[in-house]
Amino acid sequence: MTARGHLPQLENPGLLAVGPATHKEHAMPPTLALHKAALDHIGPQLAALNLNLKVITFDGSGEFEIEGARVPAAEVSIDYLWFSRHINSDGNAAGAFEMALSCRHVGVLQTFNAGLDDPFYATIAARGTRICNSSAQAVAISEYVFGQVLNRFQPLATQRQLQAAREWRNTPFREIWRTRWLIVGYGPIGQALAQRLRAFDATVDVVRRSDAPVEPAARVGTADDLPRFLPDADVVVLACPLTAATRGMANDAFFAAVKKDAILVNIARGGLVEAAALTAALDSGRLGHAILDVFEPEPLAEDHAFWVHPGITVTAHTSFAGNGGPARWDQLFLENISRFAAGAALGQEVDPRIFSGG
Repeated sequence: MTARGHLPQLENPGLLAVGPATHKEHAMPPTLALHKAALDHIGPQLAALNLNLKVITFDGSGEFEIEGARVPAAEVSIDYLWFSRHINSDGNAAGAFEMALSCRHVGVLQTFNAGLDDPFYATIAARGTRICNSSAQAVAISEYVFGQVLNRFQPLATQRQLQAAREWRNTPFREIWRTRWLIVGYGPIGQALAQRLRAFDATVDVVRRSDAPVEPAARVGTADDLPRFLPDADVVVLACPLTAATRGMANDAFFAAVKKDAILVNIARGGLVEAAALTAALDSGRLGHAILDVFEPEPLAEDHAFWVHPGITVTAHTSFAGNGGPARWDQLFLENISRFAAGAALGQEVDPRIFSGG
């Protein structure tokens, strides 16, 4: 996508790579707004695309920098706003959300978030802003799921103990081969997981909004099919959005239907799982183990019972933190801003009806 070596440098925000206008809807160059740290990071690659854009920046102050001047958000109209991972760098993502809502207009918002359950996204979508979420986390999260489940299937801790004791003893383990997995939610994360499961010769069932067949799933159903699919699943992975319909979906009825000793993995949102129902299922021996990377609220309180429950693995919303994530976030942005400048369809654009349960 970009040439290596000598790339054009951006000294200050302003007109970028001025050339013939390519965006069909603008007589003037469309305005791209991004965090100052993001421009410092990706500016050379952006310039190498030779797009006709007016680039402005923001930071944690709630104001924009436009041609050297500080301008309040209320005076700014933006054609394309990129919320990169850098909006968390100053610990003020909420401030960035407020800033966006204060703008006169935001045409497109591309965010580093995969989940859009924060009320901000529904609010800005209701104003007509097109939203593109991120699939960059899918690789890391799918590998996290594999790592955690393999850690349950294989006696790694026992093997380390035997090594420390210099004891030569065979340690049988469970294989993923021919296990059955139920993936609830089939966006980029669910798809990445299913692709990897196929390589392990596991069987995959999928629950999503449509029951139309998808590869490589053996069965596809909707939420109504959960009672039919759950009793067969060795591993259940929650990878769906948190909505009014999915909140608390892992409840007493859900756990009553699961296969005995199944593993539950939640890498989506904490609000999908009813804590009391989960604890009861583990304590009764119905559920074998729960691997939880997300909670409600976060961070998980220091005195929360999940920390010490023997049937729960707790990680600190870290499943996305693979080393390749930043490069994939950047790649998505560069591809999408190129599409936008050309007037083409955008990648990862979400249907606004998701915010109203449509």
